[in-house]
Amino acid sequence: MSLNTQALKLGVIGTGAIGRDHIRRCSQTLLGSQVVAVTDINQQQAAQVVAELGLSAEVYPDAHALILAADVEAVLVTSWGPSHEEYVLAAIRAGKPVFCEKPLAVTAAGCRNIVDAEIAHGHRLVQFGFMRPYDAGYQALKAVIDSGQIGEPLMLHCAHRNPRVGEHYTTDMGITDTLIHELDVLRWLLDDDYVSVQVVFPRKTSKALAHLRDPQVVLLETAKGTRIDVEVFVNCQYGYDIQCEVVGETGIAKLPEPSQVQLRSEAKLSNAILMDWKDRFIAAYDVELQAFIDGVRAGQVGSPSAWDGFAAAVAADACIQAQQSGVIVNVELPPRPAFYG
Repeated sequence: MSLNTQALKLGVIGTGAIGRDHIRRCSQTLLGSQVVAVTDINQQQAAQVVAELGLSAEVYPDAHALILAADVEAVLVTSWGPSHEEYVLAAIRAGKPVFCEKPLAVTAAGCRNIVDAEIAHGHRLVQFGFMRPYDAGYQALKAVIDSGQIGEPLMLHCAHRNPRVGEHYTTDMGITDTLIHELDVLRWLLDDDYVSVQVVFPRKTSKALAHLRDPQVVLLETAKGTRIDVEVFVNCQYGYDIQCEVVGETGIAKLPEPSQVQLRSEAKLSNAILMDWKDRFIAAYDVELQAFIDGVRAGQVGSPSAWDGFAAAVAADACIQAQQSGVIVNVELPPRPAFYG
């Protein structure tokens, strides 16, 4: 089906940092969309965002009114995480395509509720906001893997490092807020699912607060037998650093570094390291939302799907169990429904 010529009319639920940025993105950067409705539990904040961005969007009293609004053709859910399941299910009931930022739901059971509702509806409506498959570096890495140039992947060595985290950050958030991105993108890279996980804790950094165990190393095994180790280190101090090395049968492929100017200055040869995750993946956010807009206008919502969100949640639950038990935990993911291809 060819794209229609009318702008897709969007309603945005949640006008916090990510919501405001998506509203700006859809209004000022991307093609083919118009934000016509917004809502937030803080109505004053919602109105302020509309005014600051110079929009003619209506501020709705609540999310359900926005979802049912006649002029809202698709919905962006960027509100408080525990509200996501409710609003995505409401959008499915209304038959409206919905882009949902993470988490899809705060439990794997909640994610499964969304999967079941979408299957019952009979047509894909949900795109989940994991942005890494839209990052140019990961796309280039996947192209090498899929080409067979390095043979079958045998091992992956990965790292997810943040300079520091706040007092609210807990050990389990190393899985649910940090590793969750690897849990999604590595499934996509390998076209494979996880079957077991173990979490081990190296010597604790002195830079971590007393309540936080940091770093941690997550050891994953896939159905095809590929072994993955992911270092999660959220107080590394030096920068925001994402690494992924794929060891294949005949070669090695590494995720490219972000484009940076190399300096020869003060008797040093240097490349700057990013400090903010938003800078590392800012282009991927543009690409994923443009894909959602284009997909809806063409009649086909893209990926990651609700099933991908569910699969990541199931793996995350197993990781949390492994954190607590110290033993290898099986990842019990049901077979993927034919509905998701």
